[in-house]
Amino acid sequence: MDIQTRKWAHVAAVSAAIAGLLNTQLLYAGDYDRNDNVTTTPIKHVILIIGENRSFDHVFGTFKPNPGQSVWNLLSEGIVNADGTPGPNFARAAQWQASDTGGYSIHPPKTAPYSVLPRINVDGMPAQAPFASAGAAEAAEPALPSDAYGLLTVGGSGLPSGTLIDPRFPADLANGPYDITRYLSYDDYTASPVHRFFQMWQQTDCDISHASARNPSGCQNDLFPWVEATVGAGSNGQPQPAGYSEDGHHEGAIAMGFYNVQAGDVGYFDKLAHEYALSDNYHQAVMGGTGANHIAIGYGTAMYYAGTDGQPAVPPANQVENPAAQPGTNNFYAQDGYGGGSYVDCSDDTQPGVHSINGYLHTLPYPVFRNGDCKRGAYYLVNNYAPGYLGTGAPAPLGATQFTVPPSRQPNLGLLLSRHHIPWGYYGEGWNGGTEGGENGSYCNICDPFLYSTQIMTNPKLRANLHGIRDLYAAIRGGTLPAVSIVKPDGYLDGHPASSKFELFEAFSRKIIGLVKANPALWKDTAIMITVDEGGGYYDSGYIQPIDFFGDGTRIPLIVVSRYSRGVGMVHTYADHVSFDKFVEANWELPTISARSRDNLPNPVATRRNPYVPINSPAIGNLMTMFHFDRD
Repeated sequence: MDIQTRKWAHVAAVSAAIAGLLNTQLLYAGDYDRNDNVTTTPIKHVILIIGENRSFDHVFGTFKPNPGQSVWNLLSEGIVNADGTPGPNFARAAQWQASDTGGYSIHPPKTAPYSVLPRINVDGMPAQAPFASAGAAEAAEPALPSDAYGLLTVGGSGLPSGTLIDPRFPADLANGPYDITRYLSYDDYTASPVHRFFQMWQQTDCDISHASARNPSGCQNDLFPWVEATVGAGSNGQPQPAGYSEDGHHEGAIAMGFYNVQAGDVGYFDKLAHEYALSDNYHQAVMGGTGANHIAIGYGTAMYYAGTDGQPAVPPANQVENPAAQPGTNNFYAQDGYGGGSYVDCSDDTQPGVHSINGYLHTLPYPVFRNGDCKRGAYYLVNNYAPGYLGTGAPAPLGATQFTVPPSRQPNLGLLLSRHHIPWGYYGEGWNGGTEGGENGSYCNICDPFLYSTQIMTNPKLRANLHGIRDLYAAIRGGTLPAVSIVKPDGYLDGHPASSKFELFEAFSRKIIGLVKANPALWKDTAIMITVDEGGGYYDSGYIQPIDFFGDGTRIPLIVVSRYSRGVGMVHTYADHVSFDKFVEANWELPTISARSRDNLPNPVATRRNPYVPINSPAIGNLMTMFHFDRD
């Protein structure tokens, strides 16, 4: 290197150091020199509304697109008819029994198809609706339109305590998807399928020997009821209980149920989908549940168990997943569950469950994304644990019996936005000045990705980006909405099966959309994106692109409501939750969250013959195809 080159290298290094120092000072001073109006598109505000636990086919399985457009769903595949009955290709969705009596396998040997589906269970379903009157509901809940409070007063099962099997469903359901509202009302609460990491890998049953041009991952989606019946929500390290077997006396075939938009179910979202933009190729980023998928949105990757220095550390032994079958059982995991394992070291093939997933990934015709996962010696969270901070900024208790993620110093979207002076906010219903006990006390702490962040939660000015739902309404009405908003309903309205109903999430979204449209200055440059955190363990017929050890997972709904998405209709571009981060970065011209996050992946390139499968895998879109910016 000559003297001049060294000189300019030194100048560049000093400039970078000064810039980094200034960025840090601005970040921690909360000094926002607002850059929210400097965008590459007309969108100046984006609102992401996240519900809970519904797959694409579960919601839009019988959706018919606008003329001239196509969709991949149960109806288009001929799996069901428009009236919800079995279609000519019903056998494509047939579910199998299997045998996994040793080490964990994502593709266990199958023994026989079900002759009829296992009985439907009442798992978590309330016998009574949560409120006795609309007035009582409205007094506790600020987040519904005035005409929707009656929904909180109806829909309980009315079944006596101790009931296991739901008698409203027949005992001889055909082996495949079934129309829920042939037997229940759309107003009724339903049970909840299992939706955990190792269980979902098994349910999707990925095997490269079954790959085809249309489905190059070879994921067959044919073990949903078997996993429900054998391991369900997890063993928590406890011995298999007496009588626990594949007789449907756990979660049975809940996962195979779907709603029928042709019969009027999901009416509001069906209307939005026809008027604006609907993706039939948007996916949960992580196999498994709520916590890991909200973290993926906030961090663009998975979160590892960290020591006090922020570097990877080893969690307590009882918090490490072990999905191997207990001796003498068929697929009843050795250690799993909300009070058991949730961490996995995916860099070590000798760790329980790791070899089967990594072995499958090595058979794919493309190299999976190795930047973003499986850092050597790191134990990653794959299910639900409480975040490392309370809403006040105080650290949460840690320990072997606490099931709390230690505070994290991993880069995240909030820090990225703050560093580049883009105003942002996380609006969680139930937030009350940091006590998480506002409204009706059902704030979802594991849904708030920023409660895990040391940099945000220990800085009062950054912590001030966390709000309650009333703050969102005030910001919309007052024209003070930040550029980027993430919105989470509480447990009553998030649409989670058993604890909520999807029509309540529709109503929650309808109120926000109505408020935005009522402010013309805001509506003209706002995009409202409506999705769910994960598929909830419900069956889906769509393609899954394996990206890394963690996923992707099944398809989930994504609707984009904006002046610029009106009339777009169906969009087939492959995307997942980290695509939201890519949209924000593309719109506000930002760098990626980190070198390890999935937002470094390219936008997908697909053929006209198969628009669902990127030919440059692994790839995820930035959601720009959900808009027509060349026309209003």
